Amino acid sequence: MKIGVPKEIKNNENRVALTPAGTAELIKCGHEVYVQTTAGIGSGFSDETYLTAGAKLLPTIEEVYAIAEMIIKVKEPIEPEYGLIKKGQILYTYFHFASSEVLTQAMIEREAVCLAYETVELSDHSLPLLIPMSEVAGRMSVQEGAKYLEKTYGGYGVLLGGVPGVTPAKVLIIGGGIVGTEAAKMAAGLGADVTIMDVNLKRLRYLDDIMPANVKTMMSNEFNIREMIQSHSLIIGAVLIPGAKAPKLITRDMLSTMRPGTVMVDVAVDQGGCFETTKPTTHDHPNFVIDEVIHYCVANMPGAVPRTSTLALTNATLSNAIQLANKGWRKACQDNLPLRKGLNVVEGKIVYKEVAEAFELPYVPVETVL
Repeated sequence: MKIGVPKEIKNNENRVALTPAGTAELIKCGHEVYVQTTAGIGSGFSDETYLTAGAKLLPTIEEVYAIAEMIIKVKEPIEPEYGLIKKGQILYTYFHFASSEVLTQAMIEREAVCLAYETVELSDHSLPLLIPMSEVAGRMSVQEGAKYLEKTYGGYGVLLGGVPGVTPAKVLIIGGGIVGTEAAKMAAGLGADVTIMDVNLKRLRYLDDIMPANVKTMMSNEFNIREMIQSHSLIIGAVLIPGAKAPKLITRDMLSTMRPGTVMVDVAVDQGGCFETTKPTTHDHPNFVIDEVIHYCVANMPGAVPRTSTLALTNATLSNAIQLANKGWRKACQDNLPLRKGLNVVEGKIVYKEVAEAFELPYVPVETVL
């Protein structure tokens, strides 16, 4: 199979979808890999390392899309790429369709085969291709939140861990999944007073067992959220419903009850965000202020640490990429149920129910396209 790796063109997206090591593995299996010139530079991989691995370099994104039967990316295609996508071409990347009807309609029109990293799901309901970036984003959410709490950036002016004789800052994390767990670890490690909320009592029991003493657990509901946001300096939204839009757990009217300079970091922004006031931002312009509350809603947070993120991501995605290349997408998805759940839009049809429901569009069961 001819596999294309274009350079990411989303704002400040420095990750690359395939490392030279991954390139070598695909070539060892008999496939051809075409990498756009400088695609790996942002992650510390030179063109020469791809050539040494056996890849062929192409100077433009147009040439990569034109020759490839399968495109491997990090982020969803954006508008300049729509016209480059061919009918029946496999696109293997993060899509987060439920947050963008424009993207969904574009992929329907292009009749591509869209395999979304974020909906590949194991039998225990874990999301193996989302976990690495959730780990990065969860840890980064605290790092970025702590920065924007500084008065220089308009924040409340508190140090997360406090100092002797001064109490630490309070951090509220809504969602106890991978993002929330990693955020809690980071905030706790810095010495903050951390509360993590979730709707799953079993998960809260687990978190209560494994977290240090400065992390408390609480059932997530509107009453508790309204009470807690009044006294917490950093609020992290870490809620995920696989493939669907995130619920709006902090509404506009709640902002007026927060202290001026409170920082909210919405890690769920890729799925529409779990704050009503969320709107996607970029690393160039990462934050905005509403009612004196700072919002940080960067849609590709791990892109700021591309070396770490690229290595973590490709560790998870490569084995499925090899299966897709070896067997073709139909056979690979017939044989691999978790991978089959990654199919979202196939040859003009929405085959992932939550995406269809998000925009009230027709849904076709995935079995009908296999």
